[in-house]
Amino acid sequence: MGVATFAAGCFWGVQYKLSKVKGVIKTTVGYAGGNVENPSYEEVCSGETGHAEAVQVFFDEKIVSYKELVSVFFSIHDPTQLNRQGPDVGTQYRSVIFCHNDIQIKQALEIKKQLEITNKYKQPIVTEIVPFTNFYKAEEYHQDYFRKKGID
Repeated sequence: MGVATFAAGCFWGVQYKLSKVKGVIKTTVGYAGGNVENPSYEEVCSGETGHAEAVQVFFDEKIVSYKELVSVFFSIHDPTQLNRQGPDVGTQYRSVIFCHNDIQIKQALEIKKQLEITNKYKQPIVTEIVPFTNFYKAEEYHQDYFRKKGID
């Protein structure tokens, strides 16, 4: 089983979209890349912890590849918006791929470069591609939020 961690704005919609990918076994929303252990939602929203709202994805590598997940990641948000997605503004909403190993870094950089070469976006891609450092599961009421609210 593979693991990937992505941040692309508010984690509710990101989790929903990634959970629909064939081969994804489980998704968990949480906070990644910051400098405070076990932050609360309120602390992350202050912008002072350095965390991004993120989704950790566990997937069957025989069904879906990491590269395919990175491609889905880029397709479900606007990677040209710095520290925001739509109405959500702040560093906690930044676009980030947290890579769990050197192979993931290489593959994510390749896909980002391909997107830049094709000029798919009118603005530069600001998505950060960084080594994974930490992930803290968000409060239970954030998990599978869309499903809990009947949004499908």
